[in-house]
Amino acid sequence: MLKDFRAFITRGNVVDLAVGIVIGVAFAAIVNSFVKDVIMPPIGLALGDVDFANLFVVLKEGTVAGPYASLAAAQEAGAVTINYGIFINAIVSFLILAAAIFFFIVRPIAKMQARQKAAEVAAEPTTKECPYCYTNISIKATRCPNCTSELPSA
Repeated sequence: MLKDFRAFITRGNVVDLAVGIVIGVAFAAIVNSFVKDVIMPPIGLALGDVDFANLFVVLKEGTVAGPYASLAAAQEAGAVTINYGIFINAIVSFLILAAAIFFFIVRPIAKMQARQKAAEVAAEPTTKECPYCYTNISIKATRCPNCTSELPSA
């Protein structure tokens, strides 16, 4: 049983998937930091000094009565909140991550596959079918090596 498990884990696809997940998580952390620390501050400044991380609605006040200056203060007081600012940050992070994956991974791979497909289509045939015995032979052949029939010139 342990031998089967080891064979499963060391199979190429499983290792590739594990590496892809680790790199994806690291890339997501970079994108989240980019959104939180680079993109959202100028957007918040343009909208009148808004900090999106502190946009929330209090559903139920905590042990200390509101209003709360920040989300951290509301959570510290035990208030129940809807944190729509964090949700906006998550949406922007997702859109940037999706765009990066599309433009830097999906499109280049699609273009590479299209080029490979075009190269395959452009390749001239190297064999033809003998009209007498229907076997594949070299396109340059003047006589079939299988049935020895003389081939008509093309």
